[in-house]
Amino acid sequence: MGIPSGLVELGGSLLAIGLVIALLRWTFDTNTTQPSPPSDDPDDPMGVGLLEQVSEVPTESAAQVLAGRLRSEGVRATIAKPAADSPGYRVLVFPQDVPVARLILH
Repeated sequence: MGIPSGLVELGGSLLAIGLVIALLRWTFDTNTTQPSPPSDDPDDPMGVGLLEQVSEVPTESAAQVLAGRLRSEGVRATIAKPAADSPGYRVLVFPQDVPVARLILH
């Protein structure tokens, strides 16, 4: 007497499904050994990294105008939304561009 062929097919099917599930878990599992995203830098409370503020204005459109003026003069500039403790939009540039940006804006 041997094992009925229906049980062999059922066992093979369950083994194949288990293998696929294991492979998918291994591929798409959220790996906790990956480094977490960088936390807030206590030395950079505004969270602007290398950028420095050259101006602060009350509206986004005013900040766009100033950033556009800087860009037209070849200075890379960006805008930061107001922080909780700051009422205005900040215009930011790289440190090496600060003197030129201040000269252009004033």
